Amino acid sequence: MKIVGNVKGLNSRQVKTLERLFDRKMRAAAIITAEFAHHMTAIAAESHRKIGVLMDRRGHVEHVVVGDALRVDLPDIGRQRAGVSRLRGLRLLVATPTSSGALTTADELTDLSKLRLDLVCSVEALADGRPGAVEYAHVVPGDDAQAPLVVRFGHVNALEVDFLELIAALEEESERKADRRIKTKGTPALLVHIDTGEKDSASRLKEMHELCRTANVEIVHIEEQRKGRVDPKFVVGSGKLKAIELSALDLGVEVIIFDRDLTPPQSRAITNRTELKVIDRTQLILDIFAQRATSHDGKLQVELAQLKYMLPKLIQKNTAMSRLTGGIGGRGPGETKLEVNRRRAHDRIALLEGQLSKLGQQRQLRRSRRKTRNVPIVSIVGYTNAGKSTLLNTLTNSEVLAEDKLFATLDPTSRRLRFPKDREIVLTDTVGFIRDLPKDLVAAFKATLEELDDADVLVHVVDIADPDFELHIKAVRKILDELGLEKKSVILVFNKADVIGYETAAELAHLHNAVATSALDKFKTAALLQTIEELLWQANRTEPALSQAEVTYSVIVPEVPSVDDEADGGLVTP
Repeated sequence: MKIVGNVKGLNSRQVKTLERLFDRKMRAAAIITAEFAHHMTAIAAESHRKIGVLMDRRGHVEHVVVGDALRVDLPDIGRQRAGVSRLRGLRLLVATPTSSGALTTADELTDLSKLRLDLVCSVEALADGRPGAVEYAHVVPGDDAQAPLVVRFGHVNALEVDFLELIAALEEESERKADRRIKTKGTPALLVHIDTGEKDSASRLKEMHELCRTANVEIVHIEEQRKGRVDPKFVVGSGKLKAIELSALDLGVEVIIFDRDLTPPQSRAITNRTELKVIDRTQLILDIFAQRATSHDGKLQVELAQLKYMLPKLIQKNTAMSRLTGGIGGRGPGETKLEVNRRRAHDRIALLEGQLSKLGQQRQLRRSRRKTRNVPIVSIVGYTNAGKSTLLNTLTNSEVLAEDKLFATLDPTSRRLRFPKDREIVLTDTVGFIRDLPKDLVAAFKATLEELDDADVLVHVVDIADPDFELHIKAVRKILDELGLEKKSVILVFNKADVIGYETAAELAHLHNAVATSALDKFKTAALLQTIEELLWQANRTEPALSQAEVTYSVIVPEVPSVDDEADGGLVTP
């Protein structure tokens, strides 16, 4: 057992007095006895420093800590891993010199809540070394927003409280309230929403809920804050961050998710302060992509995006902890472990980019073959979860994965669709877009998004039932512009018309020059198919328009796929 803290300046006698505290034992039912308090206050008054003791429920001393005149800094005792209804099993006893001001400080109350200590007991150390007034404080079970309860007595001899009974009652009440907490199926997390006055603040919060649901994360609590601008260090400010940390500890969650991107310094500062796992919006999206990537291309693209995002976070924290490579052929200063990690990350990025470049060349070759056969390409684009894959399935009788979750489709999927007069198109489903799409993700999926560059027509699918559909349209158009596709022919499609009613959808479609449809009903897609046909083959009116009775559309299902079809990467519907 070792004394920790500010021991510099103590003489040998004082050190020995503190060391003897480890040998002293109190009766278990006492918060603190007058005798033990006197041993602490005598040395506190003499040294003009706060003296702290961490004691277990049996009355044994675990740690002795020497502070300064104003505070005592506790050693690292680890995070609480028991149930949220259980307390730490340690109490903090503090002897405070009279000249130090408040008997129980805000820092000690923070330690009480943050570390889930049984209680904090502060004893006044009078000038002559005798104990004076005493206070004890404990958390209020099940209410992280309420300050700890502080009880004061004029002298330690008046402190007639059964410690074990008090702790048992606190834990029982905490367990009773814990039973009413939200039960989660996914990973429990706390969501932090910062409203800086944006018009779409509510929409962003709703979207974060959908992202969390897709990532199998259960939001058990939301901390909201309105700020004119984000704090440069902690995003939400030091005081709010402390409240967030206490809420997380009370709810038993170890993941904090911010609804915006964090800079590497912000991420480190918040993690170091809270000792919790901190995730921002981009990390959450990357995690979803990692879960849903199934093809070789998709996995490589997600890994590349993750590496590019994490690389700036690989910074040197402490050169004293560096690990040198050394050895034969590696003598001299060598590389720190951090430098090795950075170099390996750069090497891996270069390797992935090379592999994706080769795959991109193969896709380009397949697209070139399609062009030589003069088959028009129609690509379905749109905001994530707008119903793009469902539309592809309905039009081509396919069974492409379609879920009511964000980013259900990562890899482009193509099928052929036959039009009248033996004409056909290649219909391609692509990854869904989202506002403020991470740049690293766009860069990593550049090869996949090149499919859009060869498209003759883009079908922009919009979830008309979403109240924020206009914001989604703007977000998709912005991304298309960034990809250099602003000159492409685009058909705006208002999907999910059945949800809001076809008449209402038709009125909105007329206002936005769009086509209203329902991807769940094949008969409702006729207008869309006719629009595609007119745009591809009748734009110049070189052919007479067909009547609705003459229009038939079918999926090409050859008995034996040709060699060219197989080279197209499975474009034929099974």
